[in-house]
Amino acid sequence: MNGALTGPTADAPDRATRAQRLRVSLLDVAAWLANRLPARVVGAAADAAGELWYRATPARAAQARANLGRVVAHLAATGTGSARARAADDDPAALERLVRAAYRHAARTYAELIRAAAVVREAPGRTRIETPDAVDAAFATRPAVFSSLHFGSLQATEAILLTRNETTITAPMETLGDPALQAFMTRARSASGVRLVSLEAARRELRAALGRGEYVGVIGDRDIIGGGVPVPFFGAPAPLPVGPALLAIESSAPIHVAAVRRLRGERYAGRLETILPPGGAVATGPGARRARVEALLAQEAAAFERLIADAPEQWWSVFFPIWPDLEPEPRP
Repeated sequence: MNGALTGPTADAPDRATRAQRLRVSLLDVAAWLANRLPARVVGAAADAAGELWYRATPARAAQARANLGRVVAHLAATGTGSARARAADDDPAALERLVRAAYRHAARTYAELIRAAAVVREAPGRTRIETPDAVDAAFATRPAVFSSLHFGSLQATEAILLTRNETTITAPMETLGDPALQAFMTRARSASGVRLVSLEAARRELRAALGRGEYVGVIGDRDIIGGGVPVPFFGAPAPLPVGPALLAIESSAPIHVAAVRRLRGERYAGRLETILPPGGAVATGPGARRARVEALLAQEAAAFERLIADAPEQWWSVFFPIWPDLEPEPRP
């Protein structure tokens, strides 16, 4: 099922090598320590790691620069987003500050995965819900598809979703080639209580969960495995995975687009928007089905734009190709 969360599942290859086990042992030590240190200490260490990462990976920075350049150009043209982001449209130094900030936030994402248990415990009390009515309405309806993106804190997003309801959330995740790392990541990703399934079983498992009146969670901002449908995204066509739209159409369930971004002081802000699938009598056939998928994906892309506009530097998909027509260029 396209539109899956990137990460591990409970499935894993047979045996880990000694080197793989050693690496995960070090991660276990880091996780033990990170879950006991204050969030500000871990965050500061992640920021420092992000700065080193920025200096060490110029090709990756070029990809982020190109993607963020397109985002801020669209924000400037439409008068949306923050003044800081819009200013980066015609100020190379301001754009570079966004690129560096993107590295720091990406490093914080990995740090939050390592200290997942602490984030799950702390995030609900540190998060300001900016759309409380939409959130209350979302959890009053079952089944539903929760669609998020590689933005802000996925650990905090899952923690808040799981603490606001007692209904199972099923999410697909990739299987890693490293079985020891697979087990570590599965433990971390399961800390919030989400039920993980493999990509191979995702379509069947997610449809079954919706059929039971439960929730499913998918990531929909990057076409990782191919087969996505191009829709307008920050002013240019970008292929988005069809998973969320297909699940909504097949189950008549709403799509709740949700994300949690980081604020200063190790705090968070969360927002949610709801997209309703077409109701009533609709045309049938491959052409009509594709039109419905495209319409839902276009609405989802627009919701993603509004979430990203709050803090483009927290959208960590910028390190990967998003638009087929956009080629990264080295820094002048």
